[in-house]
Amino acid sequence: MKNDVKSARKSGSQQTQTAGPWENDTLAMLREWDPVWTGQILKMSNDPWTGGVLPRKDIELISIAVNAACTNLSDEGTRRHIRGALVAGASREEIMMIIKIASLLSIHSASLGAPILLEEAKAVGVKLAPKKPASTPVCDKMKAAGQWNEAWDGFFEIDPTWTEAIIAASLPVYTSGILSPKLAELLSIAVDASITHMYAPGTRRHIRSALKLGATIEEIMEVLKICVSQGMQAANLAIPILVEELQHIKLTEKGN
Repeated sequence: MKNDVKSARKSGSQQTQTAGPWENDTLAMLREWDPVWTGQILKMSNDPWTGGVLPRKDIELISIAVNAACTNLSDEGTRRHIRGALVAGASREEIMMIIKIASLLSIHSASLGAPILLEEAKAVGVKLAPKKPASTPVCDKMKAAGQWNEAWDGFFEIDPTWTEAIIAASLPVYTSGILSPKLAELLSIAVDASITHMYAPGTRRHIRSALKLGATIEEIMEVLKICVSQGMQAANLAIPILVEELQHIKLTEKGN
């Protein structure tokens, strides 16, 4: 597996890859069609990659998280930044941890919906079915340590066994040692604040935790800037389609 990572790094380093959130073909067309705006947007969008506030590897890992997040699922962006992370020295284990973060972001469906479900059920007089006590050692330990998130209370009340399973699956992100605690929080800020999610409670919670772990205002702002740069995926998607459709019209006109 180590050889696979080395091969990926070699392959990536041999390719001319634009730094930042851009696909090379998209950027080439933008430079041809609108060089003034392209220069302006590049100054903004590529700033996290050129500003030197965060290490390049961390920037690429954060970009993987934003692109692969279950709220986004950008194929080309995920591939671009996995390649960039490998070239920057990231390990398979580090990238796998990012994929776990991107997958488990879906917990916010339950964080949002479970409290509403309990409130609406109470309003119409529907009660939870009685159930046997569940064994929840992971949740119990987090509560005792003051690490429990009150946003989980609703779904814990409804289904403690399922809650135990998803919290146990989430813990390695913060406890395995593969990612530093500060980087884990920066990644969590990124997926919560991303343009396809914008989950305010999680964004605040992880900003608070990152600051306590020594993150600077500037570092956290870089994460938010990476999230803003994700907006360039609109151009990565639309410009090639525009090129194809213009070519199609041109061919059709010639045929007539």
